[in-house]
Amino acid sequence: MLLSAAVKTASRIEMVDITPTVQKEVSNAGVTEGVCVIYVPHTTAGITINEGADPDVCKDILGRLNELVPPNAGYRHLEGNADSHIKASLVGSSVTVLIDNRRLVLGTWQKIFFCEFDGPRSRKVHLQVMGQ
Repeated sequence: MLLSAAVKTASRIEMVDITPTVQKEVSNAGVTEGVCVIYVPHTTAGITINEGADPDVCKDILGRLNELVPPNAGYRHLEGNADSHIKASLVGSSVTVLIDNRRLVLGTWQKIFFCEFDGPRSRKVHLQVMGQ
């Protein structure tokens, strides 16, 4: 079952916890056991699973990405967002999460993060929920 969820970002670069949104869609889909693929259809955004208990983890990830791929570093892409494309490629465009008893199977501290690298924008995330 293919579903879509809206994500609104407020900054040029940020990580948005979309775990509650994904869980709600999985619960509504009625799949008891299976998998959920979460896919970002944007070339300047990505998705990852990481620690959600300490907000400094996201700050550290974004800070290091900016150090590795700084904005305005003489890129050839003329739109001014070449660093965003590179960051999105490094992070990736999809994650897969197991479903058990209608719940996402995540570790104690894990959350699903939409990674914005060229915001603020209105974005979307596609969810493919499969199982029984």
